[in-house]
Amino acid sequence: MGNYKPDLSCKSIFIQVDFVQQIIPGTFEYALSHIVDKHIDLSLFDKWYDNDKGGVAAYPPSVMLKIVLFGYSGEVVSSRFKKFVTI
Repeated sequence: MGNYKPDLSCKSIFIQVDFVQQIIPGTFEYALSHIVDKHIDLSLFDKWYDNDKGGVAAYPPSVMLKIVLFGYSGEVVSSRFKKFVTI
C-alpha cells in the first residue's frame, strides 16, 4: 500500500478557499473531478507506490491525474510549457 500525502483540496489550510465550492456543477472542472473521484479505479497505482515502510509520502494518484488531465485539456503538455503572446 502506498504512503500518500493527505488530499487537502477540500480543506482551507493555506488559503481560505475550498476547492469543492469553487468548481461549478456543469463545468469541465467539475465533471473531471467527479469522474476521477467516483468512476475511475485508481487502485492499480498502489502497486507502484511501495513506500509504506519508508520514504516520503507521495501525492495521491487522484490529485495527480486531475492535474495532468486538466493540463492536457488546456493544451499544456509539459511543465515547461510557455505560451508566447505577440502583440
